[in-house]
Amino acid sequence: MPATLPEAVPYILIAVAILIAFWLILRAMRKTTVVDRDNGDVLDEGAAPAARNQALIDAPPAKAPEPLAEPAPEPAPEPEPAPTATPAPAPAPAPAPAPSSEADDLRKIKGLGPKLVALLKEQGITSFAQIAEWSDEDVARIDATLGRFAGRIERDQWVAQAKLLVTGESSEFSQKFGNDG
Repeated sequence: MPATLPEAVPYILIAVAILIAFWLILRAMRKTTVVDRDNGDVLDEGAAPAARNQALIDAPPAKAPEPLAEPAPEPAPEPEPAPTATPAPAPAPAPAPAPSSEADDLRKIKGLGPKLVALLKEQGITSFAQIAEWSDEDVARIDATLGRFAGRIERDQWVAQAKLLVTGESSEFSQKFGNDG
């Protein structure tokens, strides 16, 4: 290996010549070249110039957006009435709603979460009594509407759970299905 620059010049020139030769060979091997350099879109393979959308070229320029209208002035707020000297009596607390079979907490049935409860409510199913009365046809019909939850009615035994919850047999429910949360 040469130690000084004058001795290295011939090697540098040889390396540059090899790079130039390599570049020329690669350029000659290209299959297509651009013929129309003004537009830059015609290849020597005989292809026609790139199609232009003449309708867009000929269309008039877009209109400038119209300025926004001045906002109407807000009406002056009405004056607040003066507070009365005697305070109104506090309303009596509302009575707690009586338990009803019309709207049971269906999430007590194991396997019924919020999404399934919402799906059932969309179909008008809101009580344990309704689920406890399902026939095999009802199960098949409703199961078909559950989408990705299909099969859960039979697998989680919703009808059996609902029957126990309707009759109030919480100890048997707990034995078969766990705590009635």
